[in-house]
Amino acid sequence: MILRALVLWLLFPVLGWPEGWAEEPPVRVAVFEGPGVGKSSEKLIAALQSAKDDRFQVTRIAAEQIRSGGLMQVDVLVHPGGSGSKQGKTLGPEGSQAVREFVRGGGGYLGVCAGAYLATNDYSWSLNLIDAKVVDRRHWNRGNGTVSIRLSPDGAALFGHDRRDMSIYYAQGPLLARREWDDPEVPDYESLAIYDSEISKNGSPRGVMAGTSAAVRGQFGDGRVLCFSVHPELTDGRHPMIGLAVQWLAESVGGRSFPNRSTDGRAALRFEP
Repeated sequence: MILRALVLWLLFPVLGWPEGWAEEPPVRVAVFEGPGVGKSSEKLIAALQSAKDDRFQVTRIAAEQIRSGGLMQVDVLVHPGGSGSKQGKTLGPEGSQAVREFVRGGGGYLGVCAGAYLATNDYSWSLNLIDAKVVDRRHWNRGNGTVSIRLSPDGAALFGHDRRDMSIYYAQGPLLARREWDDPEVPDYESLAIYDSEISKNGSPRGVMAGTSAAVRGQFGDGRVLCFSVHPELTDGRHPMIGLAVQWLAESVGGRSFPNRSTDGRAALRFEP
C-alpha cells in the first residue's frame, strides 16, 4: 500500500490531480459588525454568498475580536455601509491599528460607503489606508438615488464591464479626491470610477459631485485596499462587483490566484450591463 501510494503521488503531477485537490481554498472574508453598521451589510453578505463555486467563506467580526487578534484568521476585511465615524470610534485606536497592521502585512480591505469614509486619512477616526480627502464634508447627507459613473479602462476590466459608463445606487458616500500635497505617510490611490452625474439634495451645492472618485484602489504595505463610494450590493445586476473586488484584494494574500477568472473577470462573476 505504501509503495502504491508513493507511485500515485509521483504520477499526479504528470497525470493531473483529482478534481478539487489543487483548488484554491475559499477566501476568508470577515464583514465588520457592530455600532455604525447599516442594514446594507446583509445585502453585501448575500452578494458574496451568491458566488456559485463557494469561493468565499463569509463570517462577521466585531471590534473586540479585531482588537484581540481575530484578523489572523482572515484574508479580506469588509467595512460596509452605515456610519464611518461610528465604526471608526467603535474600533478605537487599538482596533484601527490592528486593521492597519493586517493590511500592511498582506491582508485586503474593502470599504463600501461608510467603509470608504473610514479608509481615508481625512478624519480623526480614519484608518489612513488611502491618501484621500472627502470633498464637501459639510454636506455629507447630500441624498440617495441612482447616479451615473464612468469607469477607467482598468476599472472596466476589473469589473468585467463592456462599457465605460454605468448606472449605480448612491447613498451619501464620500466624494473622494486627491490632495494638492501628498501625505508621505499614506499611499496614493488609483481612481477606478468617477461620478458623471450628481445628487444635490438637503442644501448641498450643485457642481461638486461630478468628477470626484466613486471607486478607488491602492496598495498599503503588502496588502490591498479597494473602496466604493457607491453601493453595488444595492443595485440590481451590480452585486457581483463586490465579489470581483474581494477577489482582487485576495490576490495579495500568499500569492493566491483565481485560475477560473479571465483577465477581465467576466468568467468568474457575471452581471448585467
